[in-house]
Amino acid sequence: MHITKPFFKFACYLLAAPVIAGLGVLAQGPPAPGPEHEHLKRLEGEWVASFKGEGGEESKGTMSVKLECGGLWAVSDFRAEFAGQKFQGRGLDGYDPVKKKYVSVWVDSMNTIPLFFEGTMDAATKTLTLTGEGRGPDGKPMKFKSETHFPDNDHMKFTMFVIGDDGKPMPMMTIEYTRKK
Repeated sequence: MHITKPFFKFACYLLAAPVIAGLGVLAQGPPAPGPEHEHLKRLEGEWVASFKGEGGEESKGTMSVKLECGGLWAVSDFRAEFAGQKFQGRGLDGYDPVKKKYVSVWVDSMNTIPLFFEGTMDAATKTLTLTGEGRGPDGKPMKFKSETHFPDNDHMKFTMFVIGDDGKPMPMMTIEYTRKK
């Protein structure tokens, strides 16, 4: 097979373009947290969780949140036991300045498929509302909505909804968090 000189130059350009673009980003320096990241900063710390599942069963748990990657991302580790099973979940929350939305990825020990969310913070009601898609335990696509209300810096109330075929949200669980002192 004979490779022509113009094709070789074009292939080299395609391979080098991402590296050159990356050098431009490095010259600017890493991004700094913006005002939207103040919301993420308030999540940092140790939390006690109490919640009820869809069947009314009550459980307790803990959540640890750390700001990582220069304060751009909140990394959470949630641990609990319910229905006789140990549960662990991990969250990665940030702000996408291009979409102008908060973004979140959630993975846990009860599902092999991540949940992806995005949404907005309403400063007046102190509520973060996210919507997203994932797959249920049966592997079928599902739509979700979450609302997290922050009455003060030491409490938050998280409610997860499944969006039904009719488009209406149905509550799945509510978790009340209190900051450990």
